[in-house]
Amino acid sequence: MNENVKVFNLIILDESGSMQSIKRATISGFNEVVQTIKGVEKQFPEQEHFISLVSFNGLGIKEILFNEPVKHLKEIDEKKYQPDSSTPLYDAIGFSIIKLKRELDSIPESKVLVTILTDGEENASKEYNGNSIKKLVAEMKQKGWAFTYIGANHDVEKFAMSISITNTMTFSANEADMSAMFVKEKSARVRYSQKIRNKEDTDKDFYKEDDDEKLS
Repeated sequence: MNENVKVFNLIILDESGSMQSIKRATISGFNEVVQTIKGVEKQFPEQEHFISLVSFNGLGIKEILFNEPVKHLKEIDEKKYQPDSSTPLYDAIGFSIIKLKRELDSIPESKVLVTILTDGEENASKEYNGNSIKKLVAEMKQKGWAFTYIGANHDVEKFAMSISITNTMTFSANEADMSAMFVKEKSARVRYSQKIRNKEDTDKDFYKEDDDEKLS
């Protein structure tokens, strides 16, 4: 009997001060994603899902969760997510990818989905820059990692392309739009697991079906 495919869901979440206005929607949205992944694991029993949540702001990079089995996860609350300060986006991406990469060196057949969610552009990194992150993302995509970038209040597609990410979604920084965004994000995760089952390219056209629905 084949072993389960191990799927690692890494969410890199902006916790800078500008996220304060959508704090409640962010917390509830993340908790919905957890429930979605739990449902996906039941729908695709050959997959074993783990989740990491790394938040970031100018006060530091915080591991709220790291490689936790999704079936054991509890919801996060306002004590765990407290927006403040600036946006060291590059440092958060670099730190998170490198740490997960080291953890997975011994699991060569693993699948990885990285989701970056921010309402603003980089403005405070010290360890990484755009070029170093672009190279790192490109390297991990060659290993089969999938990347998505969800953003507000900046040119989301342009910024994502600058760091080699082609799967993007834009939202307005209000609770209603964020809730709608998380609905699309959840359906995309189900398609991601279907692609794993079908042995398809998991990084290609991640949000395409949602775009088609919007145009129809």
